[in-house]
Amino acid sequence: MASDSISPDSQGPDPQSARGASDDASGHGGRTPSTVTITKKDLVNRIAERTGETKVITKSIIQMFLDEIISELSHGNRLEFRDFGVFEVKPRRARRAQNPRTLEKVNVPPKRVVKFKVGRVMRECVTAAPDLDDDELDETPGTDAPGGNAPRG
Repeated sequence: MASDSISPDSQGPDPQSARGASDDASGHGGRTPSTVTITKKDLVNRIAERTGETKVITKSIIQMFLDEIISELSHGNRLEFRDFGVFEVKPRRARRAQNPRTLEKVNVPPKRVVKFKVGRVMRECVTAAPDLDDDELDETPGTDAPGGNAPRG
């Protein structure tokens, strides 16, 4: 079986071939030009190639894994994958909101939402990615941090 670590030779598919139908006229669907969407099919192909397993079996295993995550979260369970991150379900209280188009006040019922906390290894890998150009940073008003990512406690 292949190593669990991410190797530099496991490059993604050609960015041109990974674009989805929802992309806008600029060709990047509102994302930065260097962002590529990786689909489940792309992951199946990579993992099948690395493991020597068939794509059908690989797809089945990946789908079972995803189905188990959904099942556990739907039961309110917490999923912890060391160094990757933690998925958990948090309750959200009922609230009053405003329809931005009509400005009508509406009641939003309570609900449960899935939260993800990034693990150490993923955070280090993402942080160590090549620096972005200033024009690629997400400019979110009201934040002090570059790229609109205010530090979270």
